[in-house]
Amino acid sequence: MDNKQESRYYKYSDYLKKTFGTRVFKITIDAGFSCPNRDGTISTGGCIFCDETGSFSMGHDNCLSINNQIFQGIEYLRKRHKAEKFFAYFQAFTNTYKDVDDLKNIYDSAFCDPSIVGISIGTRPDCVEDEKLDLIASYPNPQIEFGLQTIHDETLKFINRGHDYKTFEDAYFRAKKRGIKVCVHVILGLPYETRSMMLETAKKLGELEVDGVKLHCLTILKGSKLEKYADDIRLLTEEEYANLVVDFFEYLSPDTTIHRIAGSGLRSLTVLPNWINHKFHTQNLVDRIMWEKNIRQGDKFKLRS
Repeated sequence: MDNKQESRYYKYSDYLKKTFGTRVFKITIDAGFSCPNRDGTISTGGCIFCDETGSFSMGHDNCLSINNQIFQGIEYLRKRHKAEKFFAYFQAFTNTYKDVDDLKNIYDSAFCDPSIVGISIGTRPDCVEDEKLDLIASYPNPQIEFGLQTIHDETLKFINRGHDYKTFEDAYFRAKKRGIKVCVHVILGLPYETRSMMLETAKKLGELEVDGVKLHCLTILKGSKLEKYADDIRLLTEEEYANLVVDFFEYLSPDTTIHRIAGSGLRSLTVLPNWINHKFHTQNLVDRIMWEKNIRQGDKFKLRS
């Protein structure tokens, strides 16, 4: 069997190794961006789950130049993981929230080492005008990570996301038209969402045949607006989350790469749930459930008509 079959879901790491013939890792970069959902352009304070760092768990000091962040990342990942090639991953806040000339200077600076083989841009679907997408598409192996979180407009409004689902869908198709691979972030366990609502998000992403998915469990971080609801919101247990992830995978295309099953941040910033920072245990639990139930990614996937 190939790795895709053995793991029962299509790991992004397997896709990268198959594509580039070697281990490829992302170097996370904080380029000092802001967010229109924080500076008053759309709203202030950001999404209710976001802390003051933009939920940027790696904790880079953006006083470091992008070059230095790249060089440090390469050194660390080569020593720890024997990585040979790398993507420059602009992660913190909204990494298209400047004019195109500024963005070009920022993105260009990431290609300061020949081992950088691609670029990944974390951003919002309401901040990707066509000229910005054209710029991103001009780089090797371009990828965008859109924070969608859910397809349900009522939830998007409650979490103060600042855009609706249609805005995401428009940005998605414009990015795909330019040959940009799109990874979609989804949060499971958002307030007032039922299991069926979360699986409707999975079905829609399957219908779109998105390139990648990055899953998160709703987590309460210190300094986030969500923290004041900590006593009122029922968070998912690890077992509930793992079973939901398995069900979610069934509706995705078998060709959608899974970038992350469960995130983990700085322990000092995490309020709840307590299990969230044991991501490898959660991953193993997902694997076990899929084997025990004989489930594979895409079992319930249906192609668009």
